[in-house]
Amino acid sequence: MEQRIATITRTTGETEITLTLNLDGSGVSTLNTGIGFLDHMLTLWAKHGLFDLTVNARGDLHIDEHHTAEDTCICLGRALDQALGERRGITRTAHSFVPMDEALALVAVDLGGRPYCVVQAEFVTPRVGQLGTDLIFHLFESIAIHGRMNLHAQVLYGRNDHHKIEGLFKAFGRALDAATRFDPRLAGAVPSTKGVL
Repeated sequence: MEQRIATITRTTGETEITLTLNLDGSGVSTLNTGIGFLDHMLTLWAKHGLFDLTVNARGDLHIDEHHTAEDTCICLGRALDQALGERRGITRTAHSFVPMDEALALVAVDLGGRPYCVVQAEFVTPRVGQLGTDLIFHLFESIAIHGRMNLHAQVLYGRNDHHKIEGLFKAFGRALDAATRFDPRLAGAVPSTKGVL
């Protein structure tokens, strides 16, 4: 089986990022974005998705976290797209519910190549650690667009913003793990009635 590994490098006037993703890993991650809460969420995502993920990022954190967080998620989406290749033989769609203490999160994905993102969540605090909660929507959107996936994420209920966001990232990892798995019944065919994605 061909290895589904991708390395993406992105250099702009605001950030320098190198990200490596192995879709068929064991959940090992090394994160260094300079944004502690983002590192925590991507570590959880990798662990629950059984993806190996390495991120080294330098950005203009003296201004704020926006560019570094955004560009990291752009790189993650591009790595997903590249590692998936033609997406032959994969399950393609999946969903996951994840409870996190008092919060319950749902994420559903379709890897059919049509980028779209819907996030339904309400946060009561402006930040969790070094990450603004208003960025959560944009981070999922950046991954979905650059990963060419349909991504729907919802916090069904909860009180604590950390728990809500953690539930979303865990659910995203688990849903993506299921959607990227090979279905032997497809025998390497493209999972679409169109024959292409």
